[in-house]
Amino acid sequence: MTPQCSSSFSCVTFSLSQATSTTPSSTSQESISFDVLKKHLTAKEYEKADEETRRLLIVLAGEAAQKRGYVFFSEVQFISESDLKTIDELWRVHSDNKFGYSVQKKIFQKSNEDFTKFFIKVGWMKKLDTEMEQYNYRSFPTEFIWELNGDTPEGHLPLTNALRGTQLLYNIFNHPAFDEEQEQAESDDDVAAVEEKGLKEKDDSSLAKRVFKPNYSF
Repeated sequence: MTPQCSSSFSCVTFSLSQATSTTPSSTSQESISFDVLKKHLTAKEYEKADEETRRLLIVLAGEAAQKRGYVFFSEVQFISESDLKTIDELWRVHSDNKFGYSVQKKIFQKSNEDFTKFFIKVGWMKKLDTEMEQYNYRSFPTEFIWELNGDTPEGHLPLTNALRGTQLLYNIFNHPAFDEEQEQAESDDDVAAVEEKGLKEKDDSSLAKRVFKPNYSF
């Protein structure tokens, strides 16, 4: 499977960690440890945490993914809700809610599920120094941001887009683990819409009183 990109963008496929040789051949009966991921995130070692996240996805996706060394988008369904939520929560907790799949999903939805717009917003693409507005993928790993500061784009990590194109990330976003986040986001949007409507009606009412104030001096 190759990355899905328009002709105006150049694409790059990232290499995967080969640290799966010691992983169990089946994950259904064995508990997966997230201690290494937690250790890296606690220490703010985000590049190592990103690599460990990639390794965990391969392990959690099942035996076929482990033998292959990467995850097919169709194998995301085999990852349990609890495991995917654990990965996401660890990223969010140790980044002040700036990193994580659920964070990325909200940005993706606000980008009208346009991957090019999403890539630009999370900083996976950089603007080129050209007369026309053009973007290109950042070079892995040197051009990505491996620290958390005020300039780090929200949703910049983890770099799951680097695996095998966009379908893997799309299926992660649509995994049942994040249905709750989607419902909450929709609820927040509904509340915001109601509040905005209320403010507008209040402003319109106030304007009407000012514009249509009766004049009894006739």
